[in-house]
Amino acid sequence: MEQGNGGFSEAGLCRLRDVLTRHVESGRIPGLVALFSRGEETHVEAIGTMRHDGGAPMSRDTIFRMASTSKPVSVAAAMVLLDECRLRLDDPVQEWLPELADRRVLKRFDGPLDDTVPARRPITVRDLLTSTFGLGMDMTSLGTPIMNAVFEQGLTPNLPVPVPEPDEWMRRLGELPLMHQPGERWQYHISNDLLGVLVARVTGRPFETFLRERIFDPLGMKDTGFHVPADQIDRLPTLYAPDPQTGEFLVWDEAEGGRWSRPPAFAGGGGGLVSTADDYHAYFRMLLNGGMHGGERILSRPAVELMTTDRLTPEQNAARKAMATENVHISHGQGQHGGWGFGMAVRTYRGDYAPIGQFGWDGGSGTASYADPANRLTGILLTQVGASTPDSMRLVHDFWTTLYQAIDD
Repeated sequence: MEQGNGGFSEAGLCRLRDVLTRHVESGRIPGLVALFSRGEETHVEAIGTMRHDGGAPMSRDTIFRMASTSKPVSVAAAMVLLDECRLRLDDPVQEWLPELADRRVLKRFDGPLDDTVPARRPITVRDLLTSTFGLGMDMTSLGTPIMNAVFEQGLTPNLPVPVPEPDEWMRRLGELPLMHQPGERWQYHISNDLLGVLVARVTGRPFETFLRERIFDPLGMKDTGFHVPADQIDRLPTLYAPDPQTGEFLVWDEAEGGRWSRPPAFAGGGGGLVSTADDYHAYFRMLLNGGMHGGERILSRPAVELMTTDRLTPEQNAARKAMATENVHISHGQGQHGGWGFGMAVRTYRGDYAPIGQFGWDGGSGTASYADPANRLTGILLTQVGASTPDSMRLVHDFWTTLYQAIDD
């Protein structure tokens, strides 16, 4: 497909603004920030308020909890280490993560935790990068003994069980069997948190420190991190998880005194970042530019190509397809049309308005970030409404539908 060099039509921009405004005026989305660019043309829409009952208006520099939209950004730390040959794709990770040596694997993924066989091979860096190391958040296996254990041990951010500090998190993870043989099946989330621990142990530096030095600071991502400083907390809106039956705005996290008001025990690459539309725009534009930001190289072009092209076999991708088709409203995001690269979805077939090659991911807190190389298009849509109801995901869908209509070639 030809790369477009134009921008957006005025009629398309008006339609986009009207659609976003309609979602806010519905009363289901208190506020949003949308930033999108094509070539050198960038537009921002900040609509609505920080709370569902009013309060300060949304602004371009509002800070949002990025949830799983953290994944495409945090994975860059591991790519730096690959570029520098401090990691290799097929290195066994047990050199740095001895808790993952000598793995046992469930005979049946839904069987008892002590009914296991030995792993056929060690877990590799590639397995973590592709989310195929053998254990993850399997939405189609909720209620099984292994999924119950994952929740009970605090291995995912499911309050009220707090996620422990990294060494204790690794100890608990190492006590559980794998659900599947290494490299066999794509599974969600836990790989991305593991990558953060791996980066910290390889570099001897806290994960956030390394990310800041090698990714955030060079890109000017000054508001991105794993918590919001006290003097900036007024820029963080209340996060809601609406009641699925009534739509009532239930508070999931307040700004003052909330989960992101202080540094976490565990800096989770899978879902722990806070950020702004401009910060994420800088990151995704860097990916579109083959790893370059201004005159500085952040990642090598081959590293970016690995991240942003499909890395899964059809067999590995079966679980991705199941998650996309069996999880109701969450399944209707941009990232449910094909494969997976490193830390993000990669579109391998055209299922709606976006072309093959679009990459990025969504977050359960009502966030979405994607880039489209064919059209040189980047889009960031951020809200404070979690995906407990379809409302934020429908907003994301409508944003992308109208954004593609606004392209003017």
